[in-house]
Amino acid sequence: MMVYFVGAGPGDPELLTRKAERLLRNAAVCIYAGSLVNPDILTLLPPDAERHDSASMTLEQTVAAMRGAAERGLDTIRLHSGEPALYGAIREQMNLLDQYGISYQVVPGISAFQAAAAALTTELTAPEVSQTVILTRTAGRTPMPEKESLEQLAASRSTLCIYLSTHKIDEVSTTLTPFYGPDCPVAVVYHASWPDQQILRGTLVDIARQAAQAGLQKTALIVVGHALGRDIPASKLYDAAFSHEYRIATEP
Repeated sequence: MMVYFVGAGPGDPELLTRKAERLLRNAAVCIYAGSLVNPDILTLLPPDAERHDSASMTLEQTVAAMRGAAERGLDTIRLHSGEPALYGAIREQMNLLDQYGISYQVVPGISAFQAAAAALTTELTAPEVSQTVILTRTAGRTPMPEKESLEQLAASRSTLCIYLSTHKIDEVSTTLTPFYGPDCPVAVVYHASWPDQQILRGTLVDIARQAAQAGLQKTALIVVGHALGRDIPASKLYDAAFSHEYRIATEP
């Protein structure tokens, strides 16, 4: 029997992969992150599918449900929000499944940073401005490694996609300002791709105030970086004077 760790994507059911949708439509058992997965995605499950909301379950209870399904000869869909490889806490589940000899696979999903970029209709990289995107979070009950503090990462002036940190956006803005400058563009995307999606745009000077006024404290992504600006040099990829193996440069 198999456990499938399936990425539910950012929220919009149409952003599921075709494989994820197929597995859901044929699922016998589904354990889902009830506080994070869009309920509309659960409508893809067969009416008689066994459902477990992991929001109230411990690790041991979650794996026990998987074992119970395996003992009955049933596959399990373990439905995680976004992309399971990012802040998905799947490692500890896999470790226990290894102990019990239960096989598993991972089906990737679109992450919130991708859905946020789409919602913002922007690129996260920009020629001569930022060619690196860092996915990170701030310290909370889960501490950050010392070398991955926000100050350390900000020194690169890369585009930052900061998860699980909207409740600390004032602290984030204060920390980043010396590295990016007060006028650096910032966006906060709440529930990217959900029907109630909300977008805040501003700078490191005013984004914390906007987030406070909007009452945003969780399930939102903070995106920081000068790549969010529009006044950026165009990529040379389509420049007539730029040649590559598929195109010969022409004179202007």
